[in-house]
Amino acid sequence: MTTTSTPTPSDDAPPPGMIKADLLAGLFFIVLGLAIFYGAWTMDRLEIRRIHPMTVPGLVPGMLALALTICGGILAFRSLRTPADGGWQQLSGAVFSVAAARAATVMLLALIYTLGLVGTLPFWAATGLFVFTFIMVFECWLSEPRKPWLKSLPWALGLAIVTATVVTLVFERAFLVRLP
Repeated sequence: MTTTSTPTPSDDAPPPGMIKADLLAGLFFIVLGLAIFYGAWTMDRLEIRRIHPMTVPGLVPGMLALALTICGGILAFRSLRTPADGGWQQLSGAVFSVAAARAATVMLLALIYTLGLVGTLPFWAATGLFVFTFIMVFECWLSEPRKPWLKSLPWALGLAIVTATVVTLVFERAFLVRLP
C-alpha cells in the first residue's frame, strides 16, 4: 500500500531569504514609482498650447508610476505577512541566485536597448538586434539545459526579423508614431 503525502502550505513557501529580497524589491519599487509620479506630476502640462488635459505628456508615465507603486506595495506587504525566520541571514543567497542573475540580465539587456541602441541605430535594427540577443542569451547561456547555438540561431534570427518588422509597422502605420 502506497501513501501519498499532501503538500502543506509550508512546502510551497519561498525560502526566507527570498521573502526578505521581496521586501527590499517592494520598497525599491515604491520609491521608484513615487519618484516617477512626482516627475510626471511636475511635467509641463502645455496649457498654453491648448493641449487637452487627457493628452498631457505626464499622464501615461503617472499612471504607470501609480501601478508600479501599488505593485511594490503589494509585494512589500505580502513579504511582511509571510514568516521568514533567518531571512536576513539568507538574503545573500537570494540576491546571488540563478533567478537574480537572470533578472539582472533582463535589466542589463533592456538598458542597453533603450539607452544605447534606440537612437543610435534605426529603430527596426535596434529592435531586431535586441530580440535576437535576448533569445540567444536566454536559450544558449542562461537556460537549463542549454540549447546548442546552431539550433537557436535560425529561430532567433527569424523571430527578430518578424518582431522588428511588425513592431515598426504597427507604430508607424497604426499609431502614426515617428520612430528614431
